Amino acid sequence: MTTRHAEGPLMRRAISQPEPIERATQPALIELAGVERVYRTGKVDYRALRGVDLSITEGEMVAVVGPSGSGKSTILNMITGIDRPTAGTVTFDGDRLDRMSEESLAVWRGANVGIIFQFFQLLPTLSALENAVLPLDFLRRGSKRGRFDRARQNLELVGLADKVDHLPAELSGGEQQRVAIARSLAADPRLIVGDEPTGNLDTVTAAEMFELLERLNGEGKTILFVTHDRELAARARRVVEIRDGLVVDG
Repeated sequence: MTTRHAEGPLMRRAISQPEPIERATQPALIELAGVERVYRTGKVDYRALRGVDLSITEGEMVAVVGPSGSGKSTILNMITGIDRPTAGTVTFDGDRLDRMSEESLAVWRGANVGIIFQFFQLLPTLSALENAVLPLDFLRRGSKRGRFDRARQNLELVGLADKVDHLPAELSGGEQQRVAIARSLAADPRLIVGDEPTGNLDTVTAAEMFELLERLNGEGKTILFVTHDRELAARARRVVEIRDGLVVDG
C-alpha cells in the first residue's frame, strides 16, 4: 500500500514547462570534449571512456542510458569533478574542471552541483533536517540558523515538513530519497545529478520521485541522471546513449 506524503508548495504548485531548448543556439552549460578515461589494474588498461563529446544546455533534462560497464557513471563523475579525464576537457559554464585543484573542485561542487545517489547515502545517526543541512555546513554559508531554515524549506518542498526530526531508519525508502533530494537542493545548485536515483525504489515511489525531478526542471534546474530504466529515461527531454565508452546517440 502506498503512503501519500504531505505535499509542500513544490508538490502542490502546477509548474508550467519551459519552451523546448534549442541546443544549437544556446551556449553549453556543460561541455565534454574528447574525454577519455583509462583505469589501470595491474598491467591491464581499461578504457572506460574513449573520446566523449557531449554538450548540455542549462535547463535541460537529460537521461544517460546504456548497458552496465558502458561508461555512464564515469561520465557523471567527470561532470561532477569526482573523477578526472585521462585526456580531453571538461568545462562547466566556462570553467575548466579538469584544471582545478581537488580543494577548488570540492568547493565548486558544493556550490553548483546537487547529487542524488541510488542508496540515498544519508548519515544514519543524523535526523532528516541534519542530513539536509550538511552541504550548507560544508560551505559555511550563512548563519547556523539560516542554514537550518533553508534545510527546513527544502524538506517542506519535497513533502517532509512533518518528518524533519526522524532518523533515516524511521523513514521509508521513498522518504529517504526525498531527504536526499532536499539535501541536493541545499545550496540552490544549477545542476542536479542522479546516479540511478530511482533504482532502489518501487515502481510507484520511483514515479513520484521522477515527478519531483520534473517539477524542479520546470523551475529551471538542469537535471542529468543515469538510469537502466528505458521507460523512465523516455520521460526526459533528451536521452543520451552510451556504449563501450562512446556516445552513440543523443
